Amino acid sequence: MRKVIAAINMTIDGVCDHTAGLPDEEIHQHYTDLLDSADIILYGRITYELMQYWQTLIKNPSGEKTADDFAVAIDKIQKIVFSHKLKNTDWDSAKLATEPVEELVSALKQQSGKDILVGSRSLITQLLKLNLIDEFQLCVHPVVAGNGLPLFENVNGRTIFKLTKTKTFISGAVTLYYVPTK
Repeated sequence: MRKVIAAINMTIDGVCDHTAGLPDEEIHQHYTDLLDSADIILYGRITYELMQYWQTLIKNPSGEKTADDFAVAIDKIQKIVFSHKLKNTDWDSAKLATEPVEELVSALKQQSGKDILVGSRSLITQLLKLNLIDEFQLCVHPVVAGNGLPLFENVNGRTIFKLTKTKTFISGAVTLYYVPTK
């Protein structure tokens, strides 16, 4: 059975904002390796549209190896986008979800293959409520955003997690690996 991994960047005040972190070569390499370990990444519309930035580096590489490698990895991984607004995707490796999130993710978990990544705050919240996330990888950047959307907004009820490992980056960011204790 495949594992569903919620992987997201956040600030120390709990805000999820892809522009608030401090991406550097080491973090780009970390996420390139994570993408290479998976078959699929699930996005909501907003995060998907933000990630389309990486298509520009496919066409015009930056010359910074780890950023360009990340662009290649994000380009090749299959992306499934949950959206009521989008009518199509402009990325060959992306498609719109045609089933409800619970049905699709439950079916994907039963298939053989590599891990399934979830990279959108809204989907992480939905899947947490459905008990469909097997591991959380929260990359906490040493930044206070001051405002923005918290990761676990509108989550009712208590969920307990077990810390399984940590990874510290030179920048001071730390990835915390948690599993729900069920």
